[in-house]
Amino acid sequence: MTRLVLLDRDGVLNEDRADHVKNPGELVMIPRAAVACARLNRAGLKTAIVSNQSGVGQGLLSASMLERIHERLRAALAAEGAHVDLILTCPEPPWSDHERRKPRPGMLLEAMRHFRISPGETVMIGDQLRDLEAARAAGVRRLLVRTGKGAELQARGLPDDILPVAVYDDLHSATDALLQET
Repeated sequence: MTRLVLLDRDGVLNEDRADHVKNPGELVMIPRAAVACARLNRAGLKTAIVSNQSGVGQGLLSASMLERIHERLRAALAAEGAHVDLILTCPEPPWSDHERRKPRPGMLLEAMRHFRISPGETVMIGDQLRDLEAARAAGVRRLLVRTGKGAELQARGLPDDILPVAVYDDLHSATDALLQET
């Protein structure tokens, strides 16, 4: 039974930008994502964002600006009666081999430790291969959404070593499936 839902941020909750979300005004929520979060909250599931934020490490935005972006995200969620229980980010640049930077599992493992929830009770919802690879390395179930870069990844084909992966149109439809299981 799922007790913890790990969410990538860009491409799952908000629109992904090739040039990074660099300020709160650039954060655009994906339709129905906040509603989906509210449904997860009402079902009693813990939610955590686990997100690479390499723009900080590349000097495109400061850590304080990232916090302001997350304040805007929290406000957008709250407007729909939703919240996330934890936000973990890895600000290291893309060339970093940091344990917390996806596709490595560090942030996912940290979230499970934080909530004292096992991999068997955890699901990762992402839109990129690195999300699914981190989930596999952490031993958690993998869900791909077609928002963000997900449709492109699905069209290229999912590597055998990350299967099984359930694929959904967006966070809202993935939430439908998760809540039908409980």
